[in-house]
Amino acid sequence: MPADPFKFKQTKEISRKDILLSVACEPESTRLFVGSSDSNVHVIDFAAEKAEPIALDGHSGYVTGVAISGAFIVSGAYDGKLIWRDRKTLKADRTHKAHDKWIRAVEASPDGKLIASVADDMICRVWDVTSGKMKHELRGHELMTPSHFNSMLYACAFSTDGSYLATGDKVGHIVVWDMSSGKSVKTMESPGMYTWDPRARIHSIGGIRSLAFSPDNSVLAVGGMGKVGNIDHLEGKARLELFDWRAEKSVQVVECDKTKGLITRLAFHPKNDWLVGAGGDSKGALVFFDTAGKKTLREESVAAHVHKFAATDSMDRLYLASHNKLSIWELSA
Repeated sequence: MPADPFKFKQTKEISRKDILLSVACEPESTRLFVGSSDSNVHVIDFAAEKAEPIALDGHSGYVTGVAISGAFIVSGAYDGKLIWRDRKTLKADRTHKAHDKWIRAVEASPDGKLIASVADDMICRVWDVTSGKMKHELRGHELMTPSHFNSMLYACAFSTDGSYLATGDKVGHIVVWDMSSGKSVKTMESPGMYTWDPRARIHSIGGIRSLAFSPDNSVLAVGGMGKVGNIDHLEGKARLELFDWRAEKSVQVVECDKTKGLITRLAFHPKNDWLVGAGGDSKGALVFFDTAGKKTLREESVAAHVHKFAATDSMDRLYLASHNKLSIWELSA
């Protein structure tokens, strides 16, 4: 029987004074590693009656990416640094000045061998987890938007077999890369994710904020926000677009009925039962889609904008990193 998204309920909420920007859950453990606006990674045991976080310093800017890979926790921040920490000792093992501008995301390959980082220098770099050496430098995104403003590279995602990596930028340009060669193999466009106001405000909003491959790797899901009237606010409808990426073809677009703002994270159920996204505007949202991308199954308001979420391998528990909150949602029997 398919997992029922209506059986997800919030079971715990941990209040915070900071803004939680990224989160990773340790397999077969109750530890979470959370990236914060206070420039630290915090280790939180969500099962403890009173969660006493441990702060891991080393960054000097917002920690926007945390990934668990093999024996390491790897974090990236607005300072452009990647820090490897030993999972057992929590001590820093190595630090790289990985990018010249803000790091926007850090992702681990499913086999735990690679780490990918993307930043506003419009470069994706792929790193060998064990050695810390760079394996690929991927350049397929323009530094400037068509209107001659700085662009941003927000998101990346590995395929479920680790053979490919997708990257997506502010203007809706998507590149899929072969991880054996480091070469670009496919490119697509999702211009509906981007709004440019040439008159009143002379700037833009939106962009591709999340990417996810389907369990069989046939579909690439792209998350963001639809067109916006007032670009000073996240007032556009949350938007999902699905691509047959091998054919470089958009196959479905759905804009949410109730949810406004960005989809900042996407994940498929491992049995392809549904696709879940989170983000929202200031109110925050959790949205479940059917995997054909034809409709939303459930749109749920949450307490605050969700910057990222992590999930267990079976997708029976979600950990939402938000403004001043860490919330846990569980799939009941």
